[in-house]
Amino acid sequence: MRSITWRMTVWYALAVTGAVVAALATGRWLLQQEMVGSLGQLHEAEFREVIQQLDGVLGVRPEAEVVRQLREHAEADEHLFLFQVLDEDGRVMFRSASLGEVVLPGLAPTEPHRMVELPGKGRLFLSEFSEGKLSFMIGSRLEPMEQTLRQYTQTGLALTALVALGSLGLGYAISRLALRPIRDIERTARRIGADNLAERITVPPGRDEVAELVQLLNAMFDRIEASFRQIRQFSANASHELKTPLTLIRLNAEHLRQKLAADPAITNDVDSLLEEIAHMQRVIESLLFLAKAESGALALTRHEHPTQPFIAAVGEDAAVLAEDRGLHFEIGASDAGVAGFDRDLLRQLLLNLVSNAVAATPTGGRICLSSRIGAGRWRIELRDEGPGLPAEQLENIFERFVQVRRVDGPPATGHGLGLAICRSIARLHGGEVTAANRLDRKGLCLTVDLPA
Repeated sequence: MRSITWRMTVWYALAVTGAVVAALATGRWLLQQEMVGSLGQLHEAEFREVIQQLDGVLGVRPEAEVVRQLREHAEADEHLFLFQVLDEDGRVMFRSASLGEVVLPGLAPTEPHRMVELPGKGRLFLSEFSEGKLSFMIGSRLEPMEQTLRQYTQTGLALTALVALGSLGLGYAISRLALRPIRDIERTARRIGADNLAERITVPPGRDEVAELVQLLNAMFDRIEASFRQIRQFSANASHELKTPLTLIRLNAEHLRQKLAADPAITNDVDSLLEEIAHMQRVIESLLFLAKAESGALALTRHEHPTQPFIAAVGEDAAVLAEDRGLHFEIGASDAGVAGFDRDLLRQLLLNLVSNAVAATPTGGRICLSSRIGAGRWRIELRDEGPGLPAEQLENIFERFVQVRRVDGPPATGHGLGLAICRSIARLHGGEVTAANRLDRKGLCLTVDLPA
């Protein structure tokens, strides 16, 4: 989402800045053309003024008189124009004193105006006019015009920079506003999970593409919810229907074992059968528990209990599990306080977590259980010294039938429902259970966060 926002911002800024640059470049070109055109008109007006001043002199008075009057006129307008007059033979009859020995180049008949660069004079704009047998050349320095264009360019660059910065800010605001419905869709979609399939994305007003996308997503969530409901119903029904036949199979197997106790080989086979039946019964009991928890049919026996004695009692059972595997179990911080919870279910949750920690921790390792109460929350942490988990497994280990594969650890065992039951129990209490790799060393930290 952030990437789309910034891409839209950059595109908007580039479009606006590009349009401004194009407008400024066009304005500069038009300004230059207008200034050059004005110089041409100014030269024509100056030429007419010179001819008017020489009226009655040209062709009548001696050349010296013509030159004298040209000099007077040139000196009066020296700050604006440069003059050069050629006779019919191409001889320089007069030129402005400021030109020195520099001769202005002649222009082609089809080119009455031209820009030239002269040594020591810089760039000039020249115009050539004819009157009788004389050729009049009038030039103007282009430095004032070029200075104006430079100032225009500098101002344009500064304005472009301001527009670029402003368009980035405005583009970001517009992008955020335009993508706000998408962010709402993202937030709602992230909340919708296997335990929260009833929530739907609010359809924005209007009949645009975003509204159609939301309707499509909601329809997809409807189908997913229906599929999950059917699967859960099937799991509950199948577990319930299998419970009684498995009990009968177990009873018959136990009866058969008693009859054939004299035959060790058959007894071993029956014992293996009983172990598998017990495993299947545990799976069925777990599925039934999850079905009841998710359907809301599981009632909590919730009362206010002191947390410190409860943690100590769980710790005694956990220590037995740990010692059986050659591990050290300890209780870390255990705050005194009172919380409302179902003792049996919460004990089941914590012992399930301890069993997983015991299975993952190598011989001689430590498992630590701690309990903290504060700010209306009860936080229970269980830390082991196992190999930890890959980052991609931390989010889904609490799903059904997910076998936890530890990094460099022993292969996963069990039926993959224990941690799913832990999460269901935590959520029945209005809390959550999460997993994270330890930062201080190898190992996993399981956290149960409950309302106090």
